[in-house]
Amino acid sequence: MVKEERFKVVVHSGEGKALGEVSVSVARPQQYERVVILAHGAGKNMDSPLLISMQNHLADKSIAAVRFNFLYTEKGKRAPDRRPQLEACWRSVADWTRDKLAPQQLFLSGKSMGGRMASYLVAEGYPCEGIFFLGYPLHPPGKTDQLRKDHLPSIKVPMLFIAGTRDSLSKLELLEPIIQELGPKATLHLIEGGDHSFRVPKRSGRTSDEIQEEIAHVVTRWLGSIA
Repeated sequence: MVKEERFKVVVHSGEGKALGEVSVSVARPQQYERVVILAHGAGKNMDSPLLISMQNHLADKSIAAVRFNFLYTEKGKRAPDRRPQLEACWRSVADWTRDKLAPQQLFLSGKSMGGRMASYLVAEGYPCEGIFFLGYPLHPPGKTDQLRKDHLPSIKVPMLFIAGTRDSLSKLELLEPIIQELGPKATLHLIEGGDHSFRVPKRSGRTSDEIQEEIAHVVTRWLGSIA
């Protein structure tokens, strides 16, 4: 297994003001070309089992992987920061990653909120080779009339959406037409029976480790398809 390194990264606002420091975990093989940055969801931190599993799997496949905390989780707070602070954190970590790891290809990704914040950066033109979503939160709980989709067509790089078929924050009947409208640059992979956290009913007979392995396999295959 690739050794994990931990760093502190200073977060700067759009005006260059230092907002604080966040923890960053890096797993980099001796030789790599691709780097993936993984952002956590609103209810977790960078040490969530899904992100750790993903980081380890990618590193074992000669893909460097970075996990990080947002400012609010670094401070031990439960409520997420506002979007400007979340985006500033994402951008600061991505810039640091480019400088520190010098990837030939950079991919942004995240669980739920973490992926959504990355999507705003990429839609605004942040340079990367692709973006993948581990449960994209298409709408707030119970508010299917408030779709977070308007910026997605502005993303020009390949996109991978991994979604549970029981995801209450991304109803399939709403998500699938959006994927179709985005065209060939967008790919959808469904976790049968999975909720927003990819938990499946016990009757499925599948464990969380098996689900994480499926997700990691799909992501790795998708990364390999991008020249």
